[in-house]
Amino acid sequence: MSDGVTLPPQVPVPGRPVRGSRTGRPVMALLDLLGRRWTLRLLWELRGGPLRFVALRKAAGGVSQSVLVVRLAELTAAGIVEEVEDDRAAREAGPLGAGVGGTACRLMTDRWSAMAAALTGRPAGASRRGRRPREPARSITTSKRSW
Repeated sequence: MSDGVTLPPQVPVPGRPVRGSRTGRPVMALLDLLGRRWTLRLLWELRGGPLRFVALRKAAGGVSQSVLVVRLAELTAAGIVEEVEDDRAAREAGPLGAGVGGTACRLMTDRWSAMAAALTGRPAGASRRGRRPREPARSITTSKRSW
C-alpha cells in the first residue's frame, strides 16, 4: 500500500505474483482477494453497516471462526474493511469495500436479473406460468462443507 504499511505475504497486492497471475496486475490481485472463500459473503453482510465479530459470523452463516479471523485480517490489511472507531471489535466496509460491495450488489441484482429475464423471456422476478417459484434444490452431499 502507498501509506508505508507492510502487508503479510498472503494478502494479494498489486506488483506481487498472485493466484492466476505472475505479473501481479492490480485487477488480478483484487480478483485473487475477492475470490477467496467467504470474502464476498462477508462484504455482502457488511453492506448494511458495521457488525461485531459474532454478529458477522452469525450473519454469514457457516463461516468458521478461524476463516473469519483470516479473512477479516486480509480485508483490513488491504483497506477494504476497517475497524469501527468506537468499537474495535466491530468491522465495517471502508470506502474501498463499500465501492467493491456496492458494485457487486448492483451486478448481482440489476444486471443478473436483467440477463435472466432476457434468457428466459420473462420479466425479472416473474414466476413460471403463474405458478409458485421452485424451491431451492437441497444438497444431497454428506460433506459438512458448503461449496
